[in-house]
Amino acid sequence: MSEIAKTLRVGVIGLGMGRAHIQGWQEHPQVEVVAIADPDAARLALVGDELKVAGRYASAEAMLATEKLDVVSVCTPNKFHVELTLAALAAGCHVLCEKPMAMNAHEGRQMLEAAKDAGKRLMINFSYRFSAASRALKAQVDAGLFGDFYFGRSVWHRRRGMPGFGGWFGTKALAGGGPLIDLGVHRLDLALWLMGYPQPTWVMGSTYSPIASDLAQKAGKTFDVEDLAAGFIRFDNGATLALEASWAANIQEAELMETRLLGTKAGLLQKNLGGGYTFDAHVFTEINGAPVDMHLCPPTADAKSAMFDYAEAILTGTPHPAGGDEGLVVMQILDALYESARTGKPVQIG
Repeated sequence: MSEIAKTLRVGVIGLGMGRAHIQGWQEHPQVEVVAIADPDAARLALVGDELKVAGRYASAEAMLATEKLDVVSVCTPNKFHVELTLAALAAGCHVLCEKPMAMNAHEGRQMLEAAKDAGKRLMINFSYRFSAASRALKAQVDAGLFGDFYFGRSVWHRRRGMPGFGGWFGTKALAGGGPLIDLGVHRLDLALWLMGYPQPTWVMGSTYSPIASDLAQKAGKTFDVEDLAAGFIRFDNGATLALEASWAANIQEAELMETRLLGTKAGLLQKNLGGGYTFDAHVFTEINGAPVDMHLCPPTADAKSAMFDYAEAILTGTPHPAGGDEGLVVMQILDALYESARTGKPVQIG
């Protein structure tokens, strides 16, 4: 299809996370979600009725073979991201793939190369960079307020919050890992995006499962991934980043999300409020020798979804955010962190 179009026809595969994708696409007046696919017949009917989507398919293959689509959202367990992305690209569609991009960097490269060969776009749903608070900070970064970032810490901890305990999230063969690949991926992308996506050179990582494994064993549930991961990343410009993620940790907060970056001129903080999913943005600097703290107050209208921004880019023929190339950098770091945790040694990247 031409990059300039009046209306985008969208299909969504997988109606767990896919429900939010449908709602995000429907924010844009020039997008029509015309088809959805999920093997769960009850969920297919429920979501189709609720969000008024007429085309309903028991498989992605049937949807791609029947519908003429411009864009496809891939919202399945991580194991299936690569095969479904390749299928959608082969069907002539742009793709928005849920995070993480894939199970590993090798699969991510396959996806990126297939998109280039097909002449189609590939975007990864790094949704936390699209909040109003994140956008406000990025605007100040681009304006040069912070100077050069040299150190950061990006965190997502839950006191107890294992998604679908006993389901695919806790199964390595389906998910690829635990909270590092589920939650940490968001905080990693957010920090890298604000830092300008510097090239990683080496990482050191550790993983732990002292809480969830015991709970799973007692409950007779499958759980073979970590419940906490921590890592340290060094970049080619000398900057470093600490990354932490957990589904189970003995902390005060029910849920803690923070990204702190220190720059040569100012520092920033993006954090969640009250253990929820509303975010604040702060700047810390010095003016005429006095410390100054600034609270950014972006208008709520700035909080457009990733789907809205992707649609706008396709419709106007402009570059889209969160491209597959950035998704691949994230996968390279995640792979290296898991390898470092396995071997107990630093791992080089590149």
